Amino acid sequence: MSESTTGKPMMKKLGEVRGRRVSVAPGELIESAPLRPDGPLPLRVSPVVAGVDLIQWCGSHREWICRELLANGGILFRGFAIGSPAELERLVAALSGSLLEYSYRSTPRSDVEGRIYTSTEYPADQSIPMHNEMSYSRSWPMKIWFLCAQPAASGGETPIADSRGVYARIDPETREAFARKGVMYVRNYGGGLDLPWQDVFQTGDRDEVERYCATAGIELEWRGGDRLRTRQICQAMAVHPVMGAPVWFNQAHLFHVSSLAPGVRELLLSSVSEEELPRNAYFGDGSPIPATMLDRIRAAYSAESVAFPWQAGDVLLLDNMLTAHGRRPFSGPRKVLVGMAEPVGGPDV
Repeated sequence: MSESTTGKPMMKKLGEVRGRRVSVAPGELIESAPLRPDGPLPLRVSPVVAGVDLIQWCGSHREWICRELLANGGILFRGFAIGSPAELERLVAALSGSLLEYSYRSTPRSDVEGRIYTSTEYPADQSIPMHNEMSYSRSWPMKIWFLCAQPAASGGETPIADSRGVYARIDPETREAFARKGVMYVRNYGGGLDLPWQDVFQTGDRDEVERYCATAGIELEWRGGDRLRTRQICQAMAVHPVMGAPVWFNQAHLFHVSSLAPGVRELLLSSVSEEELPRNAYFGDGSPIPATMLDRIRAAYSAESVAFPWQAGDVLLLDNMLTAHGRRPFSGPRKVLVGMAEPVGGPDV
């Protein structure tokens, strides 16, 4: 399938099928259309007859799903009878094969069943900034799936944003600085201020941690009191391997100390030095990233943001390079499950 370096010819071709109803013998089983009238993200796919087995249907229509995912960045499967972690795992496997383990963690999650996890366990009254999953590392999942097992009483949406649009909205000076220098992530584990290294690396074996870091290009330093510091220089942006389009692909705006609420930031800096913060982000050469640049990046995410209320049983599939995601504050119980697949990258990315 040919395309220009910008991906535009492919987008035009794929766009021709957007919003059409798909016929599958012996009758029409699903229909698809943009969820919102003002843009393609996400594409809504729903059954037109009762009893459609989404897992079986996805297994038989991988090519169509992959085309639409590239064309739209995200697909919302709504109205199907998917409700359990086991069903989500089978659904991911039907389309993408083996699921990925959530290793080298940056946020707290719980293992639910198999390789299905809870969404980030973060205080309900706070937002989670939009980001691409594991873009703070040199390898990441290409596809990420969300199952809404229980929507919140209010709020709790998962806003999404086109990573190409975010890239385009960021001013050229900021893009050039990040492209030239990359992003250095510095993490301090231990002391009770963030995840312990045992949770991050999913092991209590120091030798295993050292082997992982050597393979992943992570510099590490063991410190007193079972503490660990790591540094890793990663990409600031990336090129989608199929679309050929540049995408903004890092979490500098999320790791940087300026992402903390002012009161939390002041409290932390009154007790530890900046070097000792649980996490922070710098340019790849170790120089500070101006907070004004990060504010412009956050504004770009906000301008590209799309949100919709969850419904029980909704399944959202994202191309993790084309589409960022986050979480809005909520009240009442909320249960969203996550599965990841199709690894991309490695030490040489």
